Amino acid sequence: MIAIKDKQFDLFISHEQIEDRVAALAEKLNADYKGKTPILVGILNGAFVFAADLVRHLNFDHEIHFGKFSSYQGMGSTGKVKELIGLTVDIKDRDVIIVEDIVDTGITMADLVPKFKAKGAKSVEIACLLMKPGKLSVPLDVKYCAMEIPNEFIVGYGLDYDDLGRNYKDIYVVK
Repeated sequence: MIAIKDKQFDLFISHEQIEDRVAALAEKLNADYKGKTPILVGILNGAFVFAADLVRHLNFDHEIHFGKFSSYQGMGSTGKVKELIGLTVDIKDRDVIIVEDIVDTGITMADLVPKFKAKGAKSVEIACLLMKPGKLSVPLDVKYCAMEIPNEFIVGYGLDYDDLGRNYKDIYVVK
């Protein structure tokens, strides 16, 4: 158990389970992107840990860049996507893989995919560590997902509660 601010959290997914699922996801990407050189776009802040672990398993050439887009504040979605740090790389005629820590409502990804396509990306796919299918509020095609989870509030492995808790190697669920 861990405590962050006013909340208690119990262990939900161990680091070993995370490592296994990230490696399995990377194998799918390795098969699909063999011989290609996609641009991976990590979504800050939460996906930085997942992106770092994922790229260590990739055996194809790729570039990695980061952008900061958010539709969340505290423990809930605002329903609007803000671009805090945009992409500084040209994605025209390139395969793009958006690397996201968690797809919750899907609002951020549903906003980004058409924007990246409008910038001329050849293809845009989503690779996420976690997805909450029961909380999706928009139709969304997530081709690469390491794990589906129930609609619980979690922290650790890059995920936060009011900007705290990203440093834990395991993922914890609120009590």
